[in-house]
Amino acid sequence: MTLRVDERATDFEEIDRFDGGVGWIAHSDERMQRASHALEVDGECWLVDPVDAEGLDELLAEFGPVAGVVVLLDRHSRDAETIANRHRVPVYLPRWFEGVSEEIDAPVARFSDQLSDTRLEARKLVDNRFWQEAILFDPERGTLVVPESVGTAEYFLAGNERLGVHPMRRLIPPQEKLGRVTPERVLGGHGPGVLENADVALEDALAGSRRRAPLLYAGAVRTALPF
Repeated sequence: MTLRVDERATDFEEIDRFDGGVGWIAHSDERMQRASHALEVDGECWLVDPVDAEGLDELLAEFGPVAGVVVLLDRHSRDAETIANRHRVPVYLPRWFEGVSEEIDAPVARFSDQLSDTRLEARKLVDNRFWQEAILFDPERGTLVVPESVGTAEYFLAGNERLGVHPMRRLIPPQEKLGRVTPERVLGGHGPGVLENADVALEDALAGSRRRAPLLYAGAVRTALPF
């Protein structure tokens, strides 16, 4: 269950295939379940918070030439630099991100409320000294990408949740900003996405976040115990 940040995966598990995109997990044995996604927009492929793996380019070719690599969380630079340089495209960062571009040895482009000239809407979700997070929403296809505040990895979920709020955000969930979106699917940065009844799963995750927090934290303590 070791996190191998610098080791390129020899294989990957495909997840979240849908009309207009696909996701993958490069190190399937990681507890963090770092998920990456490719979104097809007007015949081009946009990568979000990607982790590299052997054979990945063959998968991406199904969705058109790579147009850019997007980082939506300040801690999710992952393999953005490596993949962007391989495809000779920029790494795209929200304009308001601070301290991230210095870590990336590749051309950097900035975006505000729309990702480049695509139809993908970009919205600020968290902006403080400890956490900078943006989301992407495709209004035409109903795809919502949330890199960190919600997810489906085990440590996000309490009870029967299909989608859970991040443990650090449980007590103050992003209700106001995410509650305005009615997605057909939710793709996260940790764990497989929610591809069916995603609007219901998101509403339930936000509404029950505080109430189910003790259950989540108790489960985390039990997992950490050495017996």
